[in-house]
Amino acid sequence: MGRMTETVKVLLIINIIFFIGTLTLGDQAYQYFSLWFFKNENFGVWQVLTHMFMHGGFMHILFNMYALWAFGSPIEQMLGKNKFIFFYFSAGIGAAVIHTLVNYYHFQTGFSELVEAGMQPEGIYALLDTGQYNTGILNNVSEEMLREFYMAYNTPAVGASGAIYGILVAFGMMFPNVELFLLFVPVPIKAKYFIPALIGLDLFSGFTGYSIFGGGIAHFAHVGGALFGFIMMWYWKKNQFNQNRWD
Repeated sequence: MGRMTETVKVLLIINIIFFIGTLTLGDQAYQYFSLWFFKNENFGVWQVLTHMFMHGGFMHILFNMYALWAFGSPIEQMLGKNKFIFFYFSAGIGAAVIHTLVNYYHFQTGFSELVEAGMQPEGIYALLDTGQYNTGILNNVSEEMLREFYMAYNTPAVGASGAIYGILVAFGMMFPNVELFLLFVPVPIKAKYFIPALIGLDLFSGFTGYSIFGGGIAHFAHVGGALFGFIMMWYWKKNQFNQNRWD
């Protein structure tokens, strides 16, 4: 966790430029570059990539960029530039895919239940557009389902966290016995224990809705980035990191 590598430096610069841009353009930037649900009129195919450079606030980008430097640099040194770039964006896109699939499940479940409750498709989309509904519908559907349905459609995803989780998994697989010192834990924890525990917390939060880190976190995107990161690292380790083929 010493010298910052070339690709990590470029990624940091791009993220910072995007963050400064959001401070200047505000909601317009989030509307255009964040990842919206594909049925939402704000969705654009470019968002599968651009959402990875958007962040929701200073602490969000600070933690992600710190993790990118601390864990990404040794991984780039191990993989080489080209393979690292492929790994980073594949993990980020994989996170977006898993996040979208989970949102699709919530959307389809909510839409079906509302139709069964007697609502017409036009009324359902009006609910999605305005957030307003007749409370009598709660006699047939749960408020929790309505919230998940509405959020799946209207909440855009931002952040490099999916790619970062892929990097964390790679770090844990390459350097399992490195001891990590964390601000909120007074003792060092080996990577092979800390990283699976962190992913387990995201799984728990994703399924239960309870998060010790607060709301507004795309837990399944984290899990998706970790999953794709694990698959790639497992394949490359099995094939002994044939780096010369890429670099």
